[in-house]
Amino acid sequence: MAEKKETKETILTGQPCPMCRKKTLVLTEREIEVPYFGKVFVFSMTCENCKYHKADVEIERKQKPCKCSLEITNKKDLNARIIKSSEATVKIPYIGSIEPGPASQGFVTNVEGIINRIKKQVENLRDNAEEQTDRKKAKNLLKKINKILWGQEKAKIIIEDPTGNSAIISEKAKRSKL
Repeated sequence: MAEKKETKETILTGQPCPMCRKKTLVLTEREIEVPYFGKVFVFSMTCENCKYHKADVEIERKQKPCKCSLEITNKKDLNARIIKSSEATVKIPYIGSIEPGPASQGFVTNVEGIINRIKKQVENLRDNAEEQTDRKKAKNLLKKINKILWGQEKAKIIIEDPTGNSAIISEKAKRSKL
C-alpha cells in the first residue's frame, strides 16, 4: 500500500487560546491524500503557553455513519492505516476502547498506533492502581497486548463513527452501516 502524501498545510499563529486566553494558539490545517480513501483534512490547535491541544479529522466528501472492522491476524495487519475522527469510538474487544467526548482527538495513524495508545492507558492504570488485584489485571492485559503487537495473538479492531469520517484502509477491512 502506498504511503499517505501531504499536499497542503496552512498555519495561523498568535490566535487567542480558549483556555488561557493568551494569543499563543497555533491553528494548523493539513490536507492529506490517503490512497484508496481520498482527501482528508487534519485540523489541530495547540497553545504554546498552556499546552492546550485539540485535533480532528474530516473527509472531503460527505459520509454516512459507519462501522469499520479489521481482524488482526498477523504483524502485517498492524500497518493498516486508521483514520479516526473525534466522534468515533474505537473498540478492541477484551482489550480496551477509545471513547468520544470533549477531550477526544481525531488523528491518522495505523493499527499499531491505536494499540499502543491503549497500551499506554493500561500502563498508566497499572502504575497508579492502589489494589494489587488491579495491578495484576493490568499486567495480564499488557501481556495480551504485547502478544498482539508481536503477531502471536489475534484481535479485532472496530471503529464506529456517526459522522462517517473514520476508516480502516486495508483490503481485509469491512465497512458497514452504523
